[in-house]
Amino acid sequence: MIYKFKEFKDEPLLINHLNMGGKNPKGEEINVTSRYFTRKGKPWIGVMGEFHFSRYSRENWHRELAKMKAGGITIVSTYLFWIYHEEIEGKMDFGGDNDIRAFIEECKDVGLDVVIRIGPWAHGECRNGGFPDWLLKKDYKLRDNNEEYLAVVKKWYQSIYNEVKGLFYKDGGNIIAVQIENEFVDNAEHLAKLKEIAVECGFIAPIYTVTGWNSASGAKIPVDEVVPVFGGYCEAPWENHMNRLSPSPHYFFNRMRNDSAIGTDLIAKTQSDGWQLPYERYPFATCELGGGIKVTHHRRPIIKPMDIYAVSLVKLGDGNNLVGYYMYHGGTNKIGELSTFNETKATGYPNDYPILSYDFQAPLSEYGEVREQYGLLNMLHMFVNDFGEEFAPMIAVDSGNTVAADDTNSLRYGMRTDGKRGFVFVNHYQRLTELADIENAVISAENVEFPPIDVKGEVSFFMPFNMKMGDSVLEYATAQPLCKCGETYFFAEIPNIKAEYKFSKGSANIVTVPFENAKYMRKLNGTVYIGGGCNLYEENGQIHSVEDGEYICQKWNGSEFETVKIVQSAKQSNVEITGVENAPFEPKYKEELCIGGERELTWKKINVDGGYGFAEIDYVGDVAQIYADGELVADDYYYGKTWRVPCKLLYGKECYMVISEMKDDFYKEF
Repeated sequence: MIYKFKEFKDEPLLINHLNMGGKNPKGEEINVTSRYFTRKGKPWIGVMGEFHFSRYSRENWHRELAKMKAGGITIVSTYLFWIYHEEIEGKMDFGGDNDIRAFIEECKDVGLDVVIRIGPWAHGECRNGGFPDWLLKKDYKLRDNNEEYLAVVKKWYQSIYNEVKGLFYKDGGNIIAVQIENEFVDNAEHLAKLKEIAVECGFIAPIYTVTGWNSASGAKIPVDEVVPVFGGYCEAPWENHMNRLSPSPHYFFNRMRNDSAIGTDLIAKTQSDGWQLPYERYPFATCELGGGIKVTHHRRPIIKPMDIYAVSLVKLGDGNNLVGYYMYHGGTNKIGELSTFNETKATGYPNDYPILSYDFQAPLSEYGEVREQYGLLNMLHMFVNDFGEEFAPMIAVDSGNTVAADDTNSLRYGMRTDGKRGFVFVNHYQRLTELADIENAVISAENVEFPPIDVKGEVSFFMPFNMKMGDSVLEYATAQPLCKCGETYFFAEIPNIKAEYKFSKGSANIVTVPFENAKYMRKLNGTVYIGGGCNLYEENGQIHSVEDGEYICQKWNGSEFETVKIVQSAKQSNVEITGVENAPFEPKYKEELCIGGERELTWKKINVDGGYGFAEIDYVGDVAQIYADGELVADDYYYGKTWRVPCKLLYGKECYMVISEMKDDFYKEF
């Protein structure tokens, strides 16, 4: 069957129409058009990953940021949770793990730009959405343009600015954007006032953003003052039920920006009053493509790598020109002087989240381990980092055939093109759904007909047509472009599809990498490496593996791959877990163990003989907590996976694990 597209229609490109843009001391400018962002006057696609500095130990920031960069991330976005910094009114804390200035400087040292999300309300599954308890006790309305609230917000903004002064793009620093508020959908005047206050305090950046989603026609925003950014998750922990979800629209090429399902736990469904967010004035930008999803007490999905990769690939095909993930790196909540900092039903929110764990099933875990989507996503990141200048201006074009939400038999495909050249996208994946194989599919795009392909199994991919390679033109390839190194182009072989290349002009040096190897391919300091079953990153001029041990890897020397060996100590502490007949003490946070009512508790003692490696804990229950010398150091809502806890958290301490009884009161996939 031949698969065609709707007619390409060029769209007007608006420039210099937004109150946006800025230069650094070198005269290099970042700006925003209606279709894409620009850097140094050229189209540019940033790859943004969320990592919360205050939810991680600062001694490990540099290493974790280096891993993010190796995964193709170019921008780090991070929340400032007000309660973390001013839990007690007037007692400000920007020290230790709360040191935003040190974090931004670490990002610059690694070579990463920064987006600071300054609130004042943040959400991020933080207690009160990040508001300190004392603020909630005030007698004025919050998130409103009254004088009392705006005055206290200005103090908060000023305290942040005092920490980050001199680190903005205009100063030669790496803060390129500021997000105002979060998930605020129906008051453009308030968002405009917050931006005004931020600018008065000194937050001068090329880009200002707000979240653009709501349940109807896009958030009400101050038009031309901010860029609306969007999201898309493969699951919905905010849904207040225990049923399997309907097929997600994020696995279909539909050019959808506003996911009206995000945040429905906190965003009321409103009727349209005639407002329509003017999408045509802004590039399609995302800040919350789900890098994973949080496990809540009532919904406990198991995230597969393709759940994440397919959504990101589809959004690229739909026109996404800022690739932003939430979360990209997991973390661990702190416990304050007055309370825990996690979101709970007890604080008036619809969900119960773990006290400590903010793992998010993210590409990089709570403890810095790699999940498979990390490598899959990097295949997309390498592409946009190397070819974004040509790709960003391309317009999304719909397929000739519309695929219904319950259709598991039709090919799902889309296209990005400038009318002459471009890329066709195919997604043959739907979370928790089996799609029928499609044989002898012939895709026809802008007078280029690809050879027949079989689309089988769980696969998502894109292929180029009329792609410029220096002075040559690649008419088509049945392989996925990855990156360029010197004059060599690297492509990934798509599963079940033979890699074929046809040039209409000239030729080029192409290296085809098996898909399984491409997942371990990294571009580090301009050099291509392929990890031998390990995830490589560069830190302080040396190549490391995230995983300890000995690995045989490949390094491109300009003409071929040569073998390099990575050798790292792989010490593993011995872990002994034994049953305990009587409870050694009353658990400090018993309420987490007994959500929804009293539950039977089982205790175990944990002994480790060193601080190396991970304790692998297989248990079945509702909630598990580990106490070291009586203090909570780790917790977990059981969702069918082995719980991995760093031995260094346990070594040298008296450690006990307590597990609460499982009941049939949550959605599960195990």
